[in-house]
Amino acid sequence: MKEQKQMLDHLEEVEKKAGEILTDRQEIVSLDKRRNDDRVGMRELQKQNIEKCWITLGPILIKIPSKKAQQLLVKDQNECDVAINKLRSDLRVKVNELRDLEHATPVPGLMLKPLSHGEMSAINKLCGKD
Repeated sequence: MKEQKQMLDHLEEVEKKAGEILTDRQEIVSLDKRRNDDRVGMRELQKQNIEKCWITLGPILIKIPSKKAQQLLVKDQNECDVAINKLRSDLRVKVNELRDLEHATPVPGLMLKPLSHGEMSAINKLCGKD
């Protein structure tokens, strides 16, 4: 009976962690869609040379200067970038925790980070690609 309880607790913990991972992935997709919508809005504002434009803030439609609208879109895009990067880094940790709970080996290369500009230029110099 005790073993069954432990097994159920373990399965519950695995399911909870998997649910968190799926929720984070869904959040990343929605933030990426919002970031893309911001990009589309900025492109349209740049195409049209108008002084004021309409934007929606929640359920409200507001007419503001185009420059201010562009600033708001850039700010929102940057906030989305930060949130996406944070979720992605948290997701890596959660995936490894799930793999530990499943008694599986960690995903190879999951925790790799890209080379910095300085590191990449040093490698290019070593390879003779100046």
